[in-house]
Amino acid sequence: MKTILVTGAAGYIGRHVVKNALDRGYRVIAADFNFKGVDERAEFCDVPLFGGDADLYRKLGSPDVCIHLAWRDGFRHNSAAHMKDLSSHVTFLNTLIDGGLKDLSVMGTMHEVGYWEGAVDENTPCNPMSMYGIAKNALRQQLLLYTQNKDVHLHWLRAYYIYGDDARGSSIFAKLYQAAEDGKTTFPFTTGKNLYDFIHVDDLAQMIMKASIQGEVDGIINVCTGKPMSLADKIESYIKEKNMNIRLEYGAFPDRPYDSPGIWGDAAKIEAIMGNGAK
Repeated sequence: MKTILVTGAAGYIGRHVVKNALDRGYRVIAADFNFKGVDERAEFCDVPLFGGDADLYRKLGSPDVCIHLAWRDGFRHNSAAHMKDLSSHVTFLNTLIDGGLKDLSVMGTMHEVGYWEGAVDENTPCNPMSMYGIAKNALRQQLLLYTQNKDVHLHWLRAYYIYGDDARGSSIFAKLYQAAEDGKTTFPFTTGKNLYDFIHVDDLAQMIMKASIQGEVDGIINVCTGKPMSLADKIESYIKEKNMNIRLEYGAFPDRPYDSPGIWGDAAKIEAIMGNGAK
């Protein structure tokens, strides 16, 4: 039975990945600084990840697979934490690789790409336009170079627009959910015309797990549906699905300058992985 280390285990995505891994029968080491909401079948580990300990791989249980989800301020795209923490992520992941880790998955983001219209694949040029995107892009470049001649499978899992479990999230879906819970009947909104690649967090966790435990497809892997949909259509369907008594105020907020009219992932790699029957 493989041992899987999940960092950021108590985070929005982490809780779902931990549960998915446990449901598959894996031994899971959940690493974070608190464990609220984390499946209690996991082994909780609060060993500091960013302390520079050269023996960290062993102290973290010598896992077969590491799924690195830990990241500060993921929904604050220009937080100073992104660049401040970058070297800590590099040191941590390089230390695990040097310690003997054979399978590493790291959470990426469409914000590495910056302004792009259309489908994104592993060859799409990246010109990030936020501190979050710049930091993730730099981490990916460093890891691809560092693992080039090493015996390790690197899966850079590039996510797009995530929703679901919205009482715990920070996306527009979470904000809409909270507004409805607060009894509000209107919700300020953009034009909603932008096309995105939406994925439910449970489906994302499934993709992350299946991509992480296989070794045939490495490098940049889009964890996505590959099916663009306008933000307005998705939000309107969400309101209807949840039976919310709330109306969108279109045009109340401007679109962000780095949001393209349409960006989505090329799902060819993840579809091949999901179709291969790996457990």
